[in-house]
Amino acid sequence: MASDPPVPRQEVRFCRSSDGVQIAYAIHGSGPPLVVDSCWLSHLQYDWASPVWRHYLVEWGRSHTVIRFDERGHGLSDRGVEDHSLEVRLADLEAVVDDAELARFDLLAMAQGGPVAIAYAARHPERISRLAFYGSYSGQQSKDPDAAEMDDTLDALIKVGWARPDSAFRRVFTSLMIPGATEEQHVWLDELQRNATSADTARTSRRQRLATDASHLLDQLTAATLVLHSRGDRMNDFSEARYLASHIAGARLVALESDNHIVLEDEPAWPAFQEALRAFLDEPERPASAAPTPTESSTLATLSAREREILGLAARGLDNDEIAAELVLSPRTVERHFSNLYAKLDLHGKSARTAAVARLLTSR
Repeated sequence: MASDPPVPRQEVRFCRSSDGVQIAYAIHGSGPPLVVDSCWLSHLQYDWASPVWRHYLVEWGRSHTVIRFDERGHGLSDRGVEDHSLEVRLADLEAVVDDAELARFDLLAMAQGGPVAIAYAARHPERISRLAFYGSYSGQQSKDPDAAEMDDTLDALIKVGWARPDSAFRRVFTSLMIPGATEEQHVWLDELQRNATSADTARTSRRQRLATDASHLLDQLTAATLVLHSRGDRMNDFSEARYLASHIAGARLVALESDNHIVLEDEPAWPAFQEALRAFLDEPERPASAAPTPTESSTLATLSAREREILGLAARGLDNDEIAAELVLSPRTVERHFSNLYAKLDLHGKSARTAAVARLLTSR
């Protein structure tokens, strides 16, 4: 892989997650916001030169402002990170969305991004316009009896061969992801593995992802949902897609006729992917189930978990700068959360903060 390839049409930014880890994210395109919770093998810089990924970035940017990020420990985000649990990965997504100042957006979860997107949509339903999954899962529901042995074998391959100049060990992962690829595409994905992260992080993050399960949250999702998945996917079995679609109310399943985990630009499944996702994102938003009555809208039940957390800190006497420091957010983000919760509680003017805190205290 050539070093420092050209990176057109994107702006790279950085934000800090709840534990202080710095997350790199990029913005390109124009139109309504589409947040992409990418798979673990990503690099914001190299992806634009990719014969495997570039067609996705071009397609999405034609109609949307695309916000995507490198997972902690990968790409341009902070390296050497040991905690890859669902909770911190959820906090990473929250940090990116807050830093980008997105009030409401479409969310596309790719591969291992599925559990994180599920957790986010369950915690912040008011922020999600539409939810899509691609080659993803909720918690590895379909693992066969030989899965543990296979996991141990892949872990050993990462340990021994991930960082070696010889790509023979990494080619095992490449062949699972894109068995129908050309040699050029194989070589590029071989090298992306080594450039995206270290062997230690690849092993650590993979083990923690395998233990992640967000399936218990599926019945809480209310956004319109599309599930896209290759029938012959060797990384995440197609049964994962069936599980997602059958456990999310109203979800639609689109089966892609491909053996590739990452559908390539020159195969028939790519136009099918484009058409299905584009049509889904162009649909009108699902109407709210029922508008809250004035009494309901003035209760704390309408607040998100983050808004309640911020209001709780305000009740302890912390000002915006202190709240921002406590939660590792920017003061601007804290101000926006207050504006949102004031609107939900139908509070206005200089006394809004005092009134909001009073409602919290009287509800305890």
